[in-house]
Amino acid sequence: MLRTDVAIIGGGVSGLTAAIEASKAGATVHLIDEGARPGGQLFKQIHKFFGSRRHYAGIRGFEIGERLLQDARKNGVEVVPNAFVFGMFGNGIGIIEAEGRGRWLEAKQVILCCGASEKGILFPGWTLPGVMGAGAAQTLINVHRVLPGKRFLIVGSGNVGLVVAYQILQAGADVVAVVEALPRIGGWGVHASKLLRCGVPILTSHTIKGALGRGKVEGATIEALDEKYRRVPGSERRLEVNVICLAVGLKPNIELPLMAGCETMFLGGLGGRVPLHDENMETTQAGIYVAGDCAGVEEASTAMESGRLAGAAAAESLGYLSKDEACDLKTEIREVLDDLRGGPFGVERRKAKTLLNQRTRAFRKPNNGGSE
Repeated sequence: MLRTDVAIIGGGVSGLTAAIEASKAGATVHLIDEGARPGGQLFKQIHKFFGSRRHYAGIRGFEIGERLLQDARKNGVEVVPNAFVFGMFGNGIGIIEAEGRGRWLEAKQVILCCGASEKGILFPGWTLPGVMGAGAAQTLINVHRVLPGKRFLIVGSGNVGLVVAYQILQAGADVVAVVEALPRIGGWGVHASKLLRCGVPILTSHTIKGALGRGKVEGATIEALDEKYRRVPGSERRLEVNVICLAVGLKPNIELPLMAGCETMFLGGLGGRVPLHDENMETTQAGIYVAGDCAGVEEASTAMESGRLAGAAAAESLGYLSKDEACDLKTEIREVLDDLRGGPFGVERRKAKTLLNQRTRAFRKPNNGGSE
């Protein structure tokens, strides 16, 4: 049996920052990740980050991953790669490591950084080979160096859709179009501008009607939508594509929080059902925290700060930070989070987080081992 002060499940950006913050305070930290190299989505992101120096502006995602991983190890974090968590029993965690070896990890505090998974939409032909999530295409291209097709249709103009579309162009394929059901582009203008300069049409108030082909994608039909999102008769167009990438949002992975007995609620602005958590990222189960997209889908910079907040709160609860030290640190982090949620893309998320904090205080329960 392994014993540790803080166990962190998930080695993405929030898991790494949580591990660094808790270990810097003096806690022993184990970071569990299913990948061969922790870093989550960072290692398939070849674009440079925007924002502030605090959030690694101007540095490519995979380089940020390397830096965070090095910082974690430098601070004494025990990184456990190629490991799957099969059970949460209060603060006890069942792990299957490489070669199928099972281990039991007992932690005083647990931070769940389980990330998010891609959403899909249904349309005729959606099960054909060649229909995939935009994140799956990004993984194939940037991690495995496999180009899944030559002519792509992107469904969804959020930041994921726009960034992946540009990386598809960089890989040598064509993006025939980006379609967006909303009457406006969903992502940042800087990403959209790069596509438009490359001649990629971004068709707002449009959606996919169906995928075409026998045994694989050989084309797609799109059509226009009116102001009430109704299909416009006679607006159908056929596009010659062999890959359809769906960039229609993410949903939090909450299987482990549910297994641990954490209360949840549905908040569409955060991607779906999320664990209730307070201003310290602690769930309704005392000693169990959430961070990153698992706590509600936001941006990478927000995930970094939520991980730091959870790591600091866990360290404080164990006595590694004094009340005053923790108060100063958490106040600084919360101010940054408020700024990140203050823009046009963050208003709804800020409201949702406030509601989560209020509901968590009402539902707070002691940790009973997740047996309720």
